[in-house]
Amino acid sequence: MRPVRSFVAVMAIGAVAFAGACGGDDGDTKDSASGAKTVTVQAANGAVEVPANPKRIVSLSPTHTETLFAIGAGSQVVAVDDYSSYPANAPRTKLSGFKPNAEAVIAYKPDLVVLSDDLGGIVKALEKVKVPVLLEPAATKLDEAYDEINDLGRATGHTTEATKVVDGMRTEIQKTVAASSKAKGLTFYHELDNQLHSVTSKTFVGQVYGLFGLRNIADAADKASGGYPQLSREYLLKQDPDLIFLADTKCCGQNTGAIAKRPGWSDLDAVKNKGVVEIDDDVASRWGPRLPEFVKTIGDAVQKVQ
Repeated sequence: MRPVRSFVAVMAIGAVAFAGACGGDDGDTKDSASGAKTVTVQAANGAVEVPANPKRIVSLSPTHTETLFAIGAGSQVVAVDDYSSYPANAPRTKLSGFKPNAEAVIAYKPDLVVLSDDLGGIVKALEKVKVPVLLEPAATKLDEAYDEINDLGRATGHTTEATKVVDGMRTEIQKTVAASSKAKGLTFYHELDNQLHSVTSKTFVGQVYGLFGLRNIADAADKASGGYPQLSREYLLKQDPDLIFLADTKCCGQNTGAIAKRPGWSDLDAVKNKGVVEIDDDVASRWGPRLPEFVKTIGDAVQKVQ
């Protein structure tokens, strides 16, 4: 499984890439229903022309793999990267999104490649051989996550389905947040790994918590980490957060019992008052269709301590 530190690097790289450009409505009304042969989608790597109905899609991003299947384009996907663990029927391969190999990707004869990072110059390498590539970086805010889903909808001939997915996500998230309106003032700690790396409110994950008005104890500790500081044990114990969210249950085998054995942690209010929440690492680190699940987990935890 993917180390959480790799996730930190990916999110940081994605945030930088989004500063240059992000997906959005490019005004192109072409789609499969119009009979057009191609569709132009505005991605982080510019205006990309792709077949109106791509039949051999390769995804090098776990988030985008989830999106492709959620919008009904799963049957068009011929290969996904080694970390695309969801859904279970995704055609998982040894392709790497962290060390992408252009030749290995080309071997699948793709008519569209979707990825979230341009590592190793993979975008130019594929463009050289005329393979359409959509670079859709890690979202830095909710609207960007929604835009990317709509981008993939346009690119795959599933515009209507993508719109439904986005509308459903918005509705679910709003409903969850509304039910937890009294969360303001509660403090929390989001754990990325057992080395106490966390996220600040500047990050996408941090902004999700911000929807509830929760106070992030990592904010004051962030200096030059780009939003992903490593907290000291002393600092964390002094902050004594009301809620602790463990997003390292898979990568690092952490759970309520494990952290209670850490020196001093058994005295934390969150540990004593059942305020420790175990999260699926993948759900907490992706910005796709399962985001409402992550939001619901936070909402449920907040309601229990209100």
